[in-house]
Amino acid sequence: MEVPSSWDALRKQARKLEAQLDEQMNSYRRFVSAKGSVKFEADNDLESGIERLLKQLQQVNLQMQAWVSAGGSEMVSHTLTRHQEILQDLTQEFYRLRSSLRAKQDHASLLEDFREFDRTRVDLEAGDSAENALLKEHASVSRSTGQMDTVISQAQATLGALALQRSTFGGINSKLSNIGSRLPTVSHILSAIKRKKSMDTIILSLVASMCTFLIFIYWLTK
Repeated sequence: MEVPSSWDALRKQARKLEAQLDEQMNSYRRFVSAKGSVKFEADNDLESGIERLLKQLQQVNLQMQAWVSAGGSEMVSHTLTRHQEILQDLTQEFYRLRSSLRAKQDHASLLEDFREFDRTRVDLEAGDSAENALLKEHASVSRSTGQMDTVISQAQATLGALALQRSTFGGINSKLSNIGSRLPTVSHILSAIKRKKSMDTIILSLVASMCTFLIFIYWLTK
């Protein structure tokens, strides 16, 4: 790169660019900090202008760096450092503001999409109220039919269980009858036990009656 012949010219150019950037950045700050009442739109002219000025200031700083490298004094080097810091601060703030603006634009776009969806939904509900009523009625009938099917299924299951129990008990009685027919001795013994039990009951009843009669006679004669 050719070394410039005038340090003062470079300083004036750098100051001029920094002043223009400061003005543009103030406008950009106000634009980004605008509230929800403002509909955000990309200000391409403003952003492009700031980017162009930043590139120009960077080129001037490179030329000043070349001047210092060629043997500038300590004061010149200090001046260059100050201009480089200004360029860095402006660049970082611009990128930060641009990111904030993009985030606000995305948020506003999402809100607008949501409002549009909500308006569409309301319009559909208002225009199709009769159809919605029929759909709700159909859904209610379907639910009632499903409940009836459930009750019928439960009743059929209960009926099947009762039939199974009936067949089980019938099988048990049949098996007992078969055992009794095959073992007549056992049946005879069971019958004898039943007769003996009945006789014992009769005897106990007679003894109790006799005791009660004797006690009654004793009480009368006392």
